[in-house]
Amino acid sequence: MSNNEKTTSTAATDPDDEPDDWDKRIFSTGCAAEQLTMNDCYYDKRDWRSCKKEMEAFRECWKRQGNDQRTSTKDA
Repeated sequence: MSNNEKTTSTAATDPDDEPDDWDKRIFSTGCAAEQLTMNDCYYDKRDWRSCKKEMEAFRECWKRQGNDQRTSTKDA
């Protein structure tokens, strides 16, 4: 088996492809898409102040899903 074949077969059974506890926790909030969009914005711009629209969409989703009561968050 060549090195390329070993890499391909290893990647197909890589345990990192399965959702871990963090992923499951984020998915359970019902706001995974908004969270991903918010993180992508920060990654692209490196400044949270430039991502206010994405942060607000996440905040609204968080409230709609009832996560603010579940996690005892406070409005700043």
